[in-house]
Amino acid sequence: MATAAEADAMRHAVALAARGLGHTSPNPVVGCVILDARGRTVGEGWHQRAGGPHAEVHALRAAGERARGGTALVTLEPCNHTGRTGPCAQALIDAGVARVRYAVADPTAAARGGAATLAAAGIDVAAGPLTDEAEAVNEAWLTSMRRGRPFVLWKYAATLDGRSAAADGTSRWITSAASRADVHRLRAEADAVIVGSGTLRADDPHLAVRDRDGVTQPLRVAVDTNATALKPDARILDDAAPTLVAVAEDADTGHLPAGTESVRLPRAAAGRGLDIAALLTALHHRGVRSVLLEGGPTLAGAFLAAGVVDKVVGYLAPVLLGAGPAALADAGITTIAQALRLTTADITRLGPDLRVTAVPAAPLAEEN
Repeated sequence: MATAAEADAMRHAVALAARGLGHTSPNPVVGCVILDARGRTVGEGWHQRAGGPHAEVHALRAAGERARGGTALVTLEPCNHTGRTGPCAQALIDAGVARVRYAVADPTAAARGGAATLAAAGIDVAAGPLTDEAEAVNEAWLTSMRRGRPFVLWKYAATLDGRSAAADGTSRWITSAASRADVHRLRAEADAVIVGSGTLRADDPHLAVRDRDGVTQPLRVAVDTNATALKPDARILDDAAPTLVAVAEDADTGHLPAGTESVRLPRAAAGRGLDIAALLTALHHRGVRSVLLEGGPTLAGAFLAAGVVDKVVGYLAPVLLGAGPAALADAGITTIAQALRLTTADITRLGPDLRVTAVPAAPLAEEN
């Protein structure tokens, strides 16, 4: 059982881990707190960037000799391999800690095994506490490792009657400035932002993160199946962030601006568009671990039909239109029995709007 001091330290470690969101991919976010032999905090750290020191190393450096005989609280099982940095399990052994508590076991074949290494060295090691909290802060990376494809968060903005735009196609601005600023937070935490051809044509989106300091710009992904929606002067093609255009294997891309990076993918087996699973596999191979789906109703429907939406964030404005496109198009659901049931995780007021966060109530069928 964890002591009260250890539980408090792990809670702080989870908060430290969150500071790395948007900066560590393809690695996880991790936080660590070191307590000395008397239970006092003597060091803390978090994984700040891919290729840099891990959380345990930062915390041990801060603690110095005070770590000897103490306890390390880590949000993820200490790694057991040498990559761009050395194994954290060995660093903890060398520092002379007596106890290690980790909240979540590492699911990767390459890095797991740190707990066994620590135990073999005579260190008192055990899982917990605060597993749920540590899972939540690292949900994107953990989902990506467990499913073999990026974590997908679908974000949409709509009126209370579910319209994403008016009948004439205008949609700026349905939601408030507070909601739009929050979307930039989501972008900053994602590895990639995806839109489809409908959004490219209607909105000419930019998709880069604005008004946030020190962010790593996400990869902007334009799903343009037939390579007909993206214009040479599209804002998504500027140098504010990297851009990838996903097209069908047989699409004519000769008119795309020189230097535009593209990936060819198979068409969907049924209906229009690209094979969503193939798109996510291609992004995963590029090191993308989390995706923010900002595309319109058609692309959102394709992702839902493929069973790959892990979280939904809806920004609902106190506005009524009565006509116009719905926030979600055909998702392959024809009867109420097929409805994707969600569990509400959070409801927050942002200015006049409501932000509703929900997750699938049951595991997705496509899980490995």
